Amino acid sequence: MPAHSRSAVGRFFRNPETGDLAVVQVPNLPLAIFLVATIARLVFHPTGTVGTTVSVVATAAIVWWAVEEIIRGDSPFRRLLGGIVLLGAVLGLMLG
Repeated sequence: MPAHSRSAVGRFFRNPETGDLAVVQVPNLPLAIFLVATIARLVFHPTGTVGTTVSVVATAAIVWWAVEEIIRGDSPFRRLLGGIVLLGAVLGLMLG
């Protein structure tokens, strides 16, 4: 058994089925939508209906990404990260 599969830290960052390191991945669709909406908000500072729409799209996309990570994350780290991001999004909506 490889050393990384025996270590609790190694297991936290690895896919339990393949043993591959699963910390970072190429952005998937919801993360790409979130990034584009966030960049648009930072660059163009939209206001009114457009600004609200960009904010709703960004929030919906990051919630979509977080739920996908919780359900299908390749490692415990990615599932935990999804949970933390979802918690942050929910708190932001509640407090914002």
